[in-house]
Amino acid sequence: MGSFFVRRPIVAMVIAIVTVIVGTISLLSLPMEQYPNITPPVVEVRATYTGANAVSVEQSVATPLEQQINGVDNMIYMKSTNANDGTMVVQISFEVGTDPDMNTVFAQNRVAAATAKLPEEVKRLGVTTEKSMPNILLLITLCSDDGRYDQDFLGNYALINIKDVLARIPGIGRVNVLGASDYSMRIWIKPDRLAQLGITVPEIVEAIRAQSVIVPGGKLGGEPAPPGTEFTYTVRLPERLQSEREFGEIVVRTSEGGAQVKIKDIARVELGVEKYTTFTRLNDQQCTIIALYQAPGSNAVELVEKATQTMQELAGAFPSGMRYDVSLDTSKPIVAGIKEIVETLFIALALVIFVVFIFIQDWRATLIPTIAIPVSLVGAFMLFPLLGFTINVLSLLGLVLAIGIVVDDAIVVVEAVQVNIEKGMAPKEATIKAMSEVTAPVIATTLVLIAVFIPVAGMAGITGRLYQQFAITVAVSVAFSSVNALTLSPALCALLLKKPKPYKGPLGFFFKLFNRGFDRSTDGYMTFSRVITRRIVRGLVFIVTVFAATGLVGKFLPGGFMPEEDMGYLYVNIQLPEAASMQRSDAVARKVEAIIKKYKEIEYITTATGYSLLSNAMSTNAGFLFLSLVDWGQREKPSRMSSICSIATFSRKSTRLRCLPLVRQPFPDLAAGRDSL
Repeated sequence: MGSFFVRRPIVAMVIAIVTVIVGTISLLSLPMEQYPNITPPVVEVRATYTGANAVSVEQSVATPLEQQINGVDNMIYMKSTNANDGTMVVQISFEVGTDPDMNTVFAQNRVAAATAKLPEEVKRLGVTTEKSMPNILLLITLCSDDGRYDQDFLGNYALINIKDVLARIPGIGRVNVLGASDYSMRIWIKPDRLAQLGITVPEIVEAIRAQSVIVPGGKLGGEPAPPGTEFTYTVRLPERLQSEREFGEIVVRTSEGGAQVKIKDIARVELGVEKYTTFTRLNDQQCTIIALYQAPGSNAVELVEKATQTMQELAGAFPSGMRYDVSLDTSKPIVAGIKEIVETLFIALALVIFVVFIFIQDWRATLIPTIAIPVSLVGAFMLFPLLGFTINVLSLLGLVLAIGIVVDDAIVVVEAVQVNIEKGMAPKEATIKAMSEVTAPVIATTLVLIAVFIPVAGMAGITGRLYQQFAITVAVSVAFSSVNALTLSPALCALLLKKPKPYKGPLGFFFKLFNRGFDRSTDGYMTFSRVITRRIVRGLVFIVTVFAATGLVGKFLPGGFMPEEDMGYLYVNIQLPEAASMQRSDAVARKVEAIIKKYKEIEYITTATGYSLLSNAMSTNAGFLFLSLVDWGQREKPSRMSSICSIATFSRKSTRLRCLPLVRQPFPDLAAGRDSL
């Protein structure tokens, strides 16, 4: 094989070029995330039972759905959340690695079977089944600069003009507008008048449904028509009622004598919003919050860029005095982490090239391993789409480690060729002879290295899936380095290598000192090895001592599943006693905001009183704060992590504030069960 590529170097170069091109194309199309996705895919089933409490929702909506959904294909567990605002969410978790689209289809079929058992009000509003990731990707807030627009207007504007546009972005799983509701006509009943007249609420509801309708008017002059008909007119009847006065004129009851009872006689009619479930603020200013959720398998960084670009386009049509802010961007730590890994990758590449040059002491010979490194690393991305891998911290760390490994095969080939050239052989002849000697060792060492990392990829459980990409990335890179060592490296050796000449000047003086010191260290190592290996007992004592020292040092090292990191944002959950009102919860939330404002590391404080991200439901006795920190580069380096710790302990300064600071983790909670709020 080696002689073939020595005689035909163009073939080897074409193979390397194709490898780099295909690897680059695969690299550009891969999704980016901080860590591999090891959490089960989730399908959410949502329904609303207007006016019902949590227990009623659980019994009449959640239970029939759970009975049908239970046991759906690939399901591992499910969790239902029923809130006092009438909403219900069933989160169905499926086996890791299953297709989210098929999971959605399986769940939808079970939901359709349970629909007949649901209350009519629930069926009228609809039951939705959709795939989505449980973590918020982006928070966009709409505010008014001069305060002319209140929360109701901002929320309604977001529902009408922004929500649907953002939902159409490919890769967005769900768009949720917190603190927003459609404009509605609110009818405040007077109980004393109802009791006096003997009218019930269902009578009022039925009267509204019967009289606020769209009635088709048909056509005048439509076919079949008498001969000679020249015009056809579409009849347009009055549409649904729109104003407060029109709703007030709805007739609820008519007596035998012709007397009528209208809504204005028994209720007060005013224009408001459908639900008042959340108070939202951004840095103590009224706002509405638009939460974007990522769909499984999409690129988080690309989605944030598209969403931000879309908001910039929509901002051109905003009313005067309205603005938007990106108050939480969870892709920032992904970009920052990958950026640091890429910097480490280039630093490691430079160090490897420098070390190779120091030891080989020939720039021509150094160039060959230098070319082999990017070909092997970029070529590894060819298999990423086939294996379902992504660009993340662990896969890039695998490439950093692989830099020092993939260069070995090329160095073996180069050194073997140099030995033959020093014996007086021509470069091509020396390369052919060297390849006949090192081909088997190169293949053997490659198989040994692959055998070391492949078992890591076969580990079971979450840990195994977490480090699977790391291990396979290294193994694939080593495999490509072996291919390069047998194809590209011999071709380059035959073209580039010549008999080396000793360097002169400062560089030559440096190499003499380096070689002298290296020879002394080699002699010292050999002397120590002979002392240890002269007797078996000495060797055993040395091995036991090394293992004991390693174990002793390992005991002092902290352990954990994943290292704690500065993610650039924090979550704060506020929980008050049961039945606490929204006003009480909002007062506590304002106290928490006042404490947090003292920290200069905080850039945005996004508050949603009446909402809890932990339960993902509305509740009057809960509140949630999204804290976005200033950019890492704008904080003093010694206080980067200490600032996180100081903010996370702020609740201890006021024992009356029952709030829980949460440092965002890269993986969502995997707990299952049923919650009723």
